[in-house]
Amino acid sequence: MLAGAAFAASMALCAPAGAVNYPEISPAQAYAPAANQAVSAFYTTRHGAPLWLRAGADSSAARELIGVLQRAPLDGLASGPALAAQAQMLMARAQSGDAAAQAQAEQLLSTAWVMYVQALQTPPAGMAYADQWVAPRRFTPAQILSSAAAAPSLAGYVRDVSNVNPLYANLRDAAWDNLQSTGGQLDPRVQASLDRAREMPFQKRYIMVDAASARLYMIDDGQIVDSMKVVVGKPSAQTPMLASTIYYATLNPYWHVTDELVRDLIAKNVLEQGLGYLKSHGYQVFSGMGDDAVQLDPAKVDWHAVAAGAQKVEVRQLPGPANSMGELKFGFPNQQDIYLHDTPKKELFSQDDRDISHGCIRLEDAKRLASWMMNGNVPKGDQPEQHVSLPTPVPIYLTYLTAQGHDGRLSYVDDIYGRDQQQGAVVAALR
Repeated sequence: MLAGAAFAASMALCAPAGAVNYPEISPAQAYAPAANQAVSAFYTTRHGAPLWLRAGADSSAARELIGVLQRAPLDGLASGPALAAQAQMLMARAQSGDAAAQAQAEQLLSTAWVMYVQALQTPPAGMAYADQWVAPRRFTPAQILSSAAAAPSLAGYVRDVSNVNPLYANLRDAAWDNLQSTGGQLDPRVQASLDRAREMPFQKRYIMVDAASARLYMIDDGQIVDSMKVVVGKPSAQTPMLASTIYYATLNPYWHVTDELVRDLIAKNVLEQGLGYLKSHGYQVFSGMGDDAVQLDPAKVDWHAVAAGAQKVEVRQLPGPANSMGELKFGFPNQQDIYLHDTPKKELFSQDDRDISHGCIRLEDAKRLASWMMNGNVPKGDQPEQHVSLPTPVPIYLTYLTAQGHDGRLSYVDDIYGRDQQQGAVVAALR
């Protein structure tokens, strides 16, 4: 959110090239205090050997970084364009034989890179990290510089890091193209979505679910390799912003009905349709969820009390064609009991508005997702609630993007959860 406020204050810096005059700043002014010592130590260990300008004052790595810095306000670094302009000025002087200017440009580029990467590593506002394996990694300035120095292609490394993830890169690049064509005007939904999507998984394969567009993306080695429609939570039971890890698939899952649905749906239908409703839908009734829970005779349950909330029972649905979990479920650690699951109601995916669940995420093609996570092997079996470990755990990120980038163009979806308005109010309060 702070990144969004900084961006709003620096919109003029995103105008087309040549439209803005940048104030000249010295390299010392540009240095972030935390980066200053690390940059000096980095060049001491290299005995002054250049990194960005080792091929001369006009190197591809330096040009790549300058291009990244020019659009950096979109990435949360408001000072990026000013740093880029200063580096360009120093590099021009270096090409004329000014050795001092080349040394200044070199250190300025390293400091700017540290500041940029640290901006990218700021966790998205509102994201909850429910599993340690997906917790954000924050690298020190020394680590950031040593990783850059070890890259086989520094220009390619800058490009790869700045992409962050494919959903983010598509949106950011479309936003940058839009800024160049409109002279610096950008819909605030774009920055709000960029702030939410700025997630840098270190794992090669992961899943991103965008609740705003109700779509799931399978990502491998920085590329979207597949996607599918999903059903997400309704506005009164929102799918949260959440990061976790899928460790196993559950074949033939039970559906453990939520307390709210037991009270408002199950009990109501039993009172209206009789006990046959439970049997026809494969429901079992228990005293609780623990190992000591006992199965109850539905005829001995006071369903009026259950419907009124005065008595609590646990209800689960047996596996089968009518089971609301379908054939597969993919759980992951989180406190809200959110998970991915199959569904027998395939007709839901023909709807444009798919924000109708109680928070969990229903999959258009659970078997296809299982095949991708399990390297082509879809689990099979007849027994209920079979847990099958994935060959490699798969991180999952639930986000919320009301702005989208496709083929270089921006598009928008409805703010079904009202989060853009909430985020805008916080940013305005910080100004």
